[in-house]
Amino acid sequence: MQLTVIGSGDAFCANGMLHSCYLLEQAAGTLMMECGPGVLAGMKRLGIPTDASDTVLISHLHGDHFAGVPFLFLEYTYANPRTRPLQIIGPRTTEDRVYTLYDELYKGMICRELPFPVEFVELEPGDVHEAAGFTVEAFEVPHNAEPYSLGFNLDSAEGRVLFSGDSSWTDEFVARSQGVDLFLCECCCIKPVVPVHTSYEEILAHRDALGCARLMLTHVAQEVRERKNLEIECAYDGLVIELAGSGSQARSLKGSRSGSS
Repeated sequence: MQLTVIGSGDAFCANGMLHSCYLLEQAAGTLMMECGPGVLAGMKRLGIPTDASDTVLISHLHGDHFAGVPFLFLEYTYANPRTRPLQIIGPRTTEDRVYTLYDELYKGMICRELPFPVEFVELEPGDVHEAAGFTVEAFEVPHNAEPYSLGFNLDSAEGRVLFSGDSSWTDEFVARSQGVDLFLCECCCIKPVVPVHTSYEEILAHRDALGCARLMLTHVAQEVRERKNLEIECAYDGLVIELAGSGSQARSLKGSRSGSS
């Protein structure tokens, strides 16, 4: 399994990093996790075909995590016509929110039939769904999103990933991280001062209890990227991670930005 970080930034695109977007590729399918509004710019800069994804997985309905979907619709209608189905998975109300946003951004386009099938799957906390060769288990995390914010355990024969979504620290991360190849954990501040996000100090304090082969900070805020001598690896746009079951190795795509940690 290969993970490409298309966007690793917070809502403010700290240090010029794009909004959240990650591409997981394996033999059985390709899954995009989160779809921030910079999705097309990120994919095109990295030379990734914009129609690479079979499934888009969304943790919650804040704009920096799902507002790229209407731009995928435009891309697949005009610039890179798509015919194969696209599955979009997210929390309850995802379908309504996506189409409402699409209509607000491009009035009249909502009445134009998309040239490819779209299947929406709306998950409740605790649901398990098969998508693009992954078993996706959704669990609720503490964050100020309506109707709720989800984290995900993603399992396949090629690797296991835990994704926090946007969340304050929860000890559920400790239990869910056991045996995973990679834990992508959001980090929006150095100290725990924001009650709906996780801080670097909290992650560092619990690091020894986490059972993941590799821990990586993402959705990273400016003050975290500027911190000298971080003890935990930071994701950056263009990073490619190859999961190998018992661990992982990283390389940067040719021409991508250099790392920040």
